[in-house]
Amino acid sequence: MECAPEDVFAVLEDGWSYGMWVVGAARIRDVDAGWPAPGTKIHHSVGAWPVLLSDETEVEQVDAPRMLQLRVKAWPTGEGRVVLTCAPTGDGKTEVVMEERAVSGPATFMPKAAQDLMLQPRNVEALRRLAYLAEHHARSHG
Repeated sequence: MECAPEDVFAVLEDGWSYGMWVVGAARIRDVDAGWPAPGTKIHHSVGAWPVLLSDETEVEQVDAPRMLQLRVKAWPTGEGRVVLTCAPTGDGKTEVVMEERAVSGPATFMPKAAQDLMLQPRNVEALRRLAYLAEHHARSHG
């Protein structure tokens, strides 16, 4: 991304922005005070109207501006762990890596390669959206 890790984390630290970059998040219903401290949650809905499911995402670990680990709920498929890591590349840019794995529910029975095949297009788009927001933040606050 054409920005610093701090710009990426400025977006990640705004729980209300989650619906703008996470593919499938239809709306944000609430964000716990203190987000993104471990244990805090974003309460969101997934799907498309009129079929929306209420779920939540919880912070498991954070090391700003380097790493954010989330436990995402997306029933009926189960729960997953998403780890976002940000590393400066030395040229004013940031390499952002998003890793996602099923940790409970029916999706855990899928082989890792099948999970990757299903998640990769969605996560590429999520990172593209996150880049737009983070790069905009860098231009507006730089």
